[in-house]
Amino acid sequence: MQASILPYQYGWYWISQGFNAFKMQPMALIFWALVTNLLIHLSYFVPIFGQIAFIVLTPALTFIALNACRRILQGQKMLLGDWVQPLKTDKAFGRLLKLGGVYFFFLFLASVVATSPYLDQISAVFSGTEEINPEEFMAAIRQPVFIFLGFYLLISILFWHAPALVGWHRIPIKQALFYSMIACWRNKWPMLIYAGFWAGLYYLFNLFASVIFGGSAAGLYSFFQTFASLILFAVLYSTFYPIYKTVFNVAD
Repeated sequence: MQASILPYQYGWYWISQGFNAFKMQPMALIFWALVTNLLIHLSYFVPIFGQIAFIVLTPALTFIALNACRRILQGQKMLLGDWVQPLKTDKAFGRLLKLGGVYFFFLFLASVVATSPYLDQISAVFSGTEEINPEEFMAAIRQPVFIFLGFYLLISILFWHAPALVGWHRIPIKQALFYSMIACWRNKWPMLIYAGFWAGLYYLFNLFASVIFGGSAAGLYSFFQTFASLILFAVLYSTFYPIYKTVFNVAD
């Protein structure tokens, strides 16, 4: 798969295409954002194993979002049975589960590398009989978290396009990760615009919510945050297919 080199303006183009897809079928995309959010919360009911299962399923969930966005932009209405249909085609689900297993392995390895040098520092916070000091805890995990986030960025680059390449094109996982890395590097400037927009929007959203609702209306703030987050994630998921389509110059 040959990745195109796109100008930085495509960062805005991807975002605008995501909003266009959302406007075409907002309820369908909000539904998918709600399902994804629900799966995240359900994973916490089974500690460790629930999170592992969700991580392994992440490429399959991404592939579902890619297919839904493609159908919406083609003018096709998303029905309930259409969501999981792509996973049943050409044994895509099995390949995506293997990709999810590799994704979990990379994240697990990153967490081990990030935390291993600081285990004594973290253990010291929990070693005392007194109640854990939140400030000491945050200080102990600050460096491991930043190191892990650096690894997570690199892992995200490897896996960004992999679900589409593995699911649609049946490309072997090693090659899909390599192609994804090259595609992200070739389009680093539009990707920076794209990532900067979502980071800025998330910051402004939280700032606006805290100013409007403050601490006096915690219930209303929580409701607003949940509802607005569903919309933001629905639009975010809608951008995945336009990115893939333009970077690899594929026809619908």
